[in-house]
Amino acid sequence: MPISDKLYFANSFKIFAKMPIFVALKKLRMKLLKGTKLYSIFTSKCPVCHKGDMYVENNPYKVTKLMKMHEFCSHCGKKFKIEPSFFFGAMYVSYAVGVAIAVAAFIISFFFLDLGRNYSFLAIIITLAVLFPIIVRVSRNIWINFFVDYDREKAEK
Repeated sequence: MPISDKLYFANSFKIFAKMPIFVALKKLRMKLLKGTKLYSIFTSKCPVCHKGDMYVENNPYKVTKLMKMHEFCSHCGKKFKIEPSFFFGAMYVSYAVGVAIAVAAFIISFFFLDLGRNYSFLAIIITLAVLFPIIVRVSRNIWINFFVDYDREKAEK
């Protein structure tokens, strides 16, 4: 496929994804998850109220601000860094998430795309390198959600 066709397809997809019906569906999906741990994990919102942001910068690909978190939730006042070195446990979660993504990348590249073993391992390395900032954030979100529960009363304040 020529580059011009790829660019056309990418631009068409961006326009398609911004159509009001798809934006509304995305908002509806997130509304259905509100009140669950998955909502907090996927949106990087406070696990107690689901309103305040956990991270200073929402874009995980700004690597210099990847780990910078707010000390407290701006809505309910929950302290995110519960104790010193609290997020060291997120390394174990990060390992599990990384392995899951690596296995998925291998299965897709080796079985579905019929790439050889070496190219499949290259696909794993590239996938993990590209998704590293997201894996770090998601693993931190999962880790804090192990210990903190949603509180509807604090969310409605």
